[in-house]
Amino acid sequence: MTTFDDRENAFENKFAHDAELQFKAEARRNKLLGLWAAGLLGKSGAEAEAYAKEVIAADFQEAGHEDVYRKVAGDLGDRADETTIRTRMEELMAEAKRQIMNEA
Repeated sequence: MTTFDDRENAFENKFAHDAELQFKAEARRNKLLGLWAAGLLGKSGAEAEAYAKEVIAADFQEAGHEDVYRKVAGDLGDRADETTIRTRMEELMAEAKRQIMNEA
């Protein structure tokens, strides 16, 4: 195998690894967001966990994060405005990435 082939394989492996980490971080962020929103909705325990799973499932409706935002914003109504939800999504993405990296 040539050096070029080695570099190509390394790049492909890194790309696949990065994509997997991004997927895990987004799923973790969605769970954390669901738990946060569940708290605002007065849910706890198993009910909060079930709601978090609904938020995770909402992410599979379309590409991007708007489906998750719409789910949470629709459920929260006037309990949280757009800026609060989007800011929380960003904060929780950073937290999710930290958690994923600490597990590795």
